[in-house]
Amino acid sequence: MTWIKTIKPGEATGRLGRTYAAAIARAGRVFGIVRAMSLAPPILDASMGLYQKVMFARDGLERYQRELLATVVSQINECHY
Repeated sequence: MTWIKTIKPGEATGRLGRTYAAAIARAGRVFGIVRAMSLAPPILDASMGLYQKVMFARDGLERYQRELLATVVSQINECHY
């Protein structure tokens, strides 16, 4: 597995600290996929914004269908996210 330098939740300040706080409020923790982008908070925020727009869009698939598709694709890719 690749080693990626990340900033731990307890060490995050400023913009990253706010992003981590939002992640904790939303999911109860900061998942590794979020921490993997911790050295580039603008990219992390853009990625999270895209994810939220796709997953919570009002048009097209229902939310549960989007989650199901994400789960199937992750399983096929052998990715636990």
